[in-house]
Amino acid sequence: MSSEGPNGAKATPKYKQIIAYIKSKISSGEWPIGSKIPSQRVLAATFGVNRSTVITALEELAADGLIEGRLGMGTVVVNNTWTLLATTPPPDWDQYVKAGLHKPSQTAVHQINEDEFNSELIQLSKGELSPEIFPLEGMKQVMERVTQRLSRFGYEEPRGYLPLREAVSEYVKRLGIQASASSILIVSGALQALQLISVGLLHRGSTVYLEQPSYLNSLHVFQSAGMKLSGLRMDQEGLVPDGLAPGNRQGSGAILYTNPCFHNPTGILMTERRRRELLRVCEQERLPVIEDDIYRELWTTEPPPPPLKARDRHGHVLYLGSLSKSLTPGLRIGWVVGPEPVIARLADLKMQTDYGASSLSQRVAAEWLASGMYEQQMNEVRWQLLMRQEAAVHALNMYMNGLASWEVPAGGFFIWLKINGKLSMTELFTAAQRQGLLINPGYIYGETQGGYVRLSHAYASVAELHTGIERLGKIVAALLQK
Repeated sequence: MSSEGPNGAKATPKYKQIIAYIKSKISSGEWPIGSKIPSQRVLAATFGVNRSTVITALEELAADGLIEGRLGMGTVVVNNTWTLLATTPPPDWDQYVKAGLHKPSQTAVHQINEDEFNSELIQLSKGELSPEIFPLEGMKQVMERVTQRLSRFGYEEPRGYLPLREAVSEYVKRLGIQASASSILIVSGALQALQLISVGLLHRGSTVYLEQPSYLNSLHVFQSAGMKLSGLRMDQEGLVPDGLAPGNRQGSGAILYTNPCFHNPTGILMTERRRRELLRVCEQERLPVIEDDIYRELWTTEPPPPPLKARDRHGHVLYLGSLSKSLTPGLRIGWVVGPEPVIARLADLKMQTDYGASSLSQRVAAEWLASGMYEQQMNEVRWQLLMRQEAAVHALNMYMNGLASWEVPAGGFFIWLKINGKLSMTELFTAAQRQGLLINPGYIYGETQGGYVRLSHAYASVAELHTGIERLGKIVAALLQK
C-alpha cells in the first residue's frame, strides 16, 4: 500500500491532516473495502506525530463509519465494489488452453483486419489517425531527448515506468481524476487492459453490460473468458441506464463497460446529465464500471464533460486511457486507473502475460506527456479531424443525401450512417470492396437492426474521402434499385 505523504496546510492540526489524507484515499477509491490502512506506527512516522494523535484521527474516522479495527487484520476500510472482484481466484489457465476458449474473429472482422493493410483500398473503416497527422518532427525531438538521457534499462516494475505513471497522474488530474502513481497501471493499449480485466477480475458466466451497438461486439475478449454480453439501448445523450434496474439485471457478478466520449461506432458523446445519472445508478446497484475513454482528446467543438471517474467517490470505476488514438498506436501505451488492490492484481497478470510494456516506449510516452508537447499536438489533431469531418459531411450531403441519414458528431473518428432502405449489408460490404473501398458494416458491432455503416474520416485523405463517399453513394443507390 502506498505511504505517500500528506498535502495538508501547515496550519491544519496534525490529526485533521491524517483524517483528510485517509479520507482522500478512500473517496478516490484507492483504498476500497477490505484495504488495510497503514499501521499507527507508520502513520505516526509519516506525519511526524506521536501515536496518540494518530489514535485520535482513527477514532474519528471509525465514528464516521469509514474504518474499523478487525482482530488479526489491523484497521481496514469499510467500503464496497471492485475489491471483491479483485480477490476472485485466478482462472484455470490449463482449462483455457485445452478448451481453446478464445474465439476467433468474425469472418467480416478478420477480412477487415487484413484489408486495413491493403494500400489499394480507400480506408473508410480504419479507426486510426492518418499518417499525414503523425507528428514526425515532434517524435524525433522527443526520441532525441530520451536517448540523450538514456542509461541502461531492462524490465520495468510491474505497474510500469514510474515517471510515466507520475506523468499520467498529472494528466488525469487535469480531467478531475485524483490518482497517485500507485493507482495506475501501464498497459500495451486499452485492449490489453480489457483482456487483463476479463481474465483477472471477472467471474466466468457473469454479464458484461454495454452500449448497443458496441465496439466490444467486434471482439471476443469477454466471451472468450466465459462472459455474456448484454446490450443496453442508447439515445442522443448516450447509454440509457434503465436496463440496469434490479428487475432487468441478469445474474450476479455483472459489470458495465461504457465508451462515453465519441462512442465507437455511433460517435455519440454522453452528456453530463446522463453521466451523473449513470454513475448514480451504478453506485446504487453496486455495479462496477469500466470507463473506456480513449477518444476523449478528439473533440472538435468543445471539450467533453468530465469522466465518470472524476465523480467516482467509492472506487466503482476502472478508467482506461491510451495514446493509440490521439498520438500513435505504434507506441502501444495505455493505462488503467483504479483502486490499488485491483491495480496490483492486474499488474501481476500483466507480468505473467508479457513482463511489461516496452521500456523505451514508456520513456517516450512519459516525455510526450510531461513536456507539454502532447497537449500541443492535440490542437493539431483536433484541427485535422475537424477538417476531415467537414470534408466527409460535405461529400455525404453531395452523394448520399436521401440514401442515408446521419448525425454530425462533436468529435472522434466516426460517422454512423443509417441506410434509408433495405439491402444486404454483406452484399454492400462485398460490393464496396470490389470498388476499392473498405467499410465497416454495422452488424459487426452487434447492430441487429441492419442498414448501418461505420464511416471513419480519420485515416483517408480529404481527396480519398470525397472519392470514397462518391463511390459508396453509387453502390448504395444501385443496390437499393435491385
